[in-house]
Amino acid sequence: MPHAPQHADVATAELDSVLRGGPFHVALRAAIAARGLPLQRVQHHLSRHGVKVGVTSLSYWQQGARRPQRPESLRAVRALEEILELPEESLIRLLADSGEGPSGQRSAARSYRSLVEASGVLDQLLAELDCPPDGGLHTLGHHERLRIGARRELAERESHHIVRAHRDGVDRFVAVHHGDRGAAPERMRVHALENCRTGRVRWHRDTGVLAAELLFDTRLRAGDTFLFRYGVEDGTAGVSHEYLRGFDSPGGQYALQVCFDAAALPARCHRFTQHSAAAPRTGCQDLALSGRHRSVHLVEPRVRAGFLGIGWDWE
Repeated sequence: MPHAPQHADVATAELDSVLRGGPFHVALRAAIAARGLPLQRVQHHLSRHGVKVGVTSLSYWQQGARRPQRPESLRAVRALEEILELPEESLIRLLADSGEGPSGQRSAARSYRSLVEASGVLDQLLAELDCPPDGGLHTLGHHERLRIGARRELAERESHHIVRAHRDGVDRFVAVHHGDRGAAPERMRVHALENCRTGRVRWHRDTGVLAAELLFDTRLRAGDTFLFRYGVEDGTAGVSHEYLRGFDSPGGQYALQVCFDAAALPARCHRFTQHSAAAPRTGCQDLALSGRHRSVHLVEPRVRAGFLGIGWDWE
């Protein structure tokens, strides 16, 4: 087949990248995909190594829904390194680096460490933009739309906010975008699409975090509602596997839609929740890709503090 070598090159490059930086479940998923092994074959190879692991457990491991923690599971991870022809200690090291081993409970769409680093960076960026912790707005509704490009990259994100002011004088909102691993925030572009204009923009290169000031053309009074829409052009990182949104406190409705390019359709998609950056994922549910529009979505009528997200697997 003429496209097979290119597909193999993409899979190999993706594997090399995630083996260096993780997180564990993304590296495992990429390794299995690069070798072209169905989970049943992986399970068979593990049994030949004297390790018993169910197909369901393997699936949960590569989704990030569960993590290998018991001694038998860690034996399986070491066997997987051999079966999948990976460098010795490569998967075990990722477990240790992200705190996902037997002594930890850490899992996230991005690693626990990267989320913590990003939160510290974000505090710094918000301080530079003179943005107080309480921006004076309650979110009534937040709808996000992601476009995944032909290179499997996070190409762009569009956000539509419905807010209510709870104090007088609010005239802006600070939008935050956290790119995938390897993102270059200095090359991203922020577009004010409706009822706002772009103000100051700050970013942090190492974590891929960008913060942009969106200025309203009016000063809101307490109780006023407001609608605005903006977009972020990204496309600066490598292969994307998932997207999550964090919520500091309970709020209104949240909807997330992920749209895929016709040239790069995922094999499987699922939604997940996470109570905190250090908590395990829960509530994993498969999502069916719509045929005509090549998209999946989730809707949460009333969000709670924590994280919501959608992940996807590439063949």
